[in-house]
Amino acid sequence: MTDSPVALITGGGSGIGAAVARQLLDAGHRVTGRGEERLRGFAEQLGKPEGLLTIRGDAADYDHVQAAVEATVKEFGRLDTVVANAGYATHDTVAGGDPAGWRDMVLTNVLGPALLIRASIDQLKETRGRIVLVGSVAGHIHGPGNIYGATKWAVTGLAENTRRQVTEYGVGVTLISPGRVETPFWDGLGSLPPGHLLTSDQIAESVVWAIRQPTGVDVNTVVVRPIGQPV
Repeated sequence: MTDSPVALITGGGSGIGAAVARQLLDAGHRVTGRGEERLRGFAEQLGKPEGLLTIRGDAADYDHVQAAVEATVKEFGRLDTVVANAGYATHDTVAGGDPAGWRDMVLTNVLGPALLIRASIDQLKETRGRIVLVGSVAGHIHGPGNIYGATKWAVTGLAENTRRQVTEYGVGVTLISPGRVETPFWDGLGSLPPGHLLTSDQIAESVVWAIRQPTGVDVNTVVVRPIGQPV
C-alpha cells in the first residue's frame, strides 16, 4: 500500500466529477468514483487504471455513501479528500414548475453532501484531509423562482457551517462555485445557454488546486465564472 493521497468523488462518471478524477489520477492520487452505470465506461476509457475504484450507488442514501467510504478505505488504506459533486437541476421554477422532480433534486443536492461529510469525517480527521463541495454561482445570486438555486444556497451554507465545526480537527473545507459550464447539466434544457462556457477541465483545475494546497492552508470559497457571464 502506497502513501499517495486518496480521494472519493460523488458523481464521478461524467462532467466535472470525471474531470477531477482524471486530473487527480494524473497527479498521482488514488481515486474512488461514485455514480451511475456511466462509471464503467469512464473506467474503461481510462484503461482501468490501478488507482481507480468505481462504485455504484445513491448519493442521497446514507448506507450507500457509508459503504463507499468503507470500500475506499479497505481498497486504499486511507481517505484524504471527499468531493461532493453529485447533483442536478430540474430547470423549473417554484411558481410554474413540476413538483414531482423537486424531492429527488433536494435530496441529491443538499442531503447528499451532508451524508458524505458525516460518513467520511472520522477518516478525514485521521489524515487531516479536505472536504470539497461543488456548489454553484446560483448559490450566491438569487434567480427568479430558482429551486435548483435554493439547493445550492443550502450547499453554500453547509460549507461554512461544516468548516466552523471541523476546522478544529485539522480538516479543510472548500466550496467551489462554478458559473456556466459545458456539462450534461444542461441536457434537461435541450441546448446549452448562450455565451462563453467553461469546460469541466477548467473547473476541475480549481478543485485540484484547492485539494493540493499546503498543509495548514484552508481555501474556503472559490467562485469561477467564464468571462462574459454577467451574473
